[in-house]
Amino acid sequence: MLNFHSGHGYLNTVIATSRGDILMSVVLETNLPITLLHRGKVRDNYELGDKLLIVASDRISAFDVVLPCAIPDKGVVLNLLSAFWFGKTAHLLPNHLIEVVKHTAQLNAYHPDRHIYPPFLANRSMIVRRAKRFPVECVVRGYLSGSAWAEYASNSTIHGIPARPGMKESERLAQPLFTPTTKADSGHDQPLSVSDLMQSVGESMAEELKEKTLAIYSFAEEYASTRGIIIADTKMEFGLVDNQLTLIDELLTPDSSRFWDLNSYEPGRPQPSFDKQMVRDWLTASGWNREPPAPMLPDDLIKRTSERYREVYRRLTGDTL
Repeated sequence: MLNFHSGHGYLNTVIATSRGDILMSVVLETNLPITLLHRGKVRDNYELGDKLLIVASDRISAFDVVLPCAIPDKGVVLNLLSAFWFGKTAHLLPNHLIEVVKHTAQLNAYHPDRHIYPPFLANRSMIVRRAKRFPVECVVRGYLSGSAWAEYASNSTIHGIPARPGMKESERLAQPLFTPTTKADSGHDQPLSVSDLMQSVGESMAEELKEKTLAIYSFAEEYASTRGIIIADTKMEFGLVDNQLTLIDELLTPDSSRFWDLNSYEPGRPQPSFDKQMVRDWLTASGWNREPPAPMLPDDLIKRTSERYREVYRRLTGDTL
């Protein structure tokens, strides 16, 4: 794979395939002419007057380490799919989305200084309201998978709570479980008990976070099933905008959720996912010790991962990028 800069962190990537080299563009890091507030594993947040500009890059992380390569179209999928779900769930709870950036000229309406912005911001960025974020990840599980399955297999518990015996990996739970965690800026998120959550945000807010998380998941899970997709689990973030509980960050994307194909679903084994599970599997098989620096991914894996992200976007929204 060959990367070369074309400004503002925009890279052109040549991926070798059996049909010849394909030139694809990716965004690894942005450097905009406005104030950068935070650079996360995937998103770059900028100050835009009294609003925020959130840019979804094509960076990919695994085991809490950002990889040296990028996944073409990943950021666009994350941004547009979040916007899709924000629209779908707005009747259940307000969210922070003001508008998706389709043309960079939109940004000048929000900032006193008129700048020239790079065109790659289109479709991979959104303008949002500022929120006071709660320091928790609101995780909901509808199926027994991932860390929940590992815990159950070892201790017969899920989130520290005894579960019925004899359950299979990937089995659907009798009802979705709310299993919140801390929101760590680095390292692993840690499970939060109900009492821990209440101490963090207050009793009434903890109950509201649980109620809204489960309601949004149930609505989305039912919709996704009509599109041939199972949402096995997901995580959401919330904050306060003008003292009103508000959905923020990303929503029901392949980075924050475990998506499975409904038609091939079979409990008792791991399920193929529309996310970066292929990347995790390859890194594990490579013998990498999960410490920086991470190894470069092979071209064919980058291509297949990009295709998986685009496919779940198409299946859920009915649109193509």
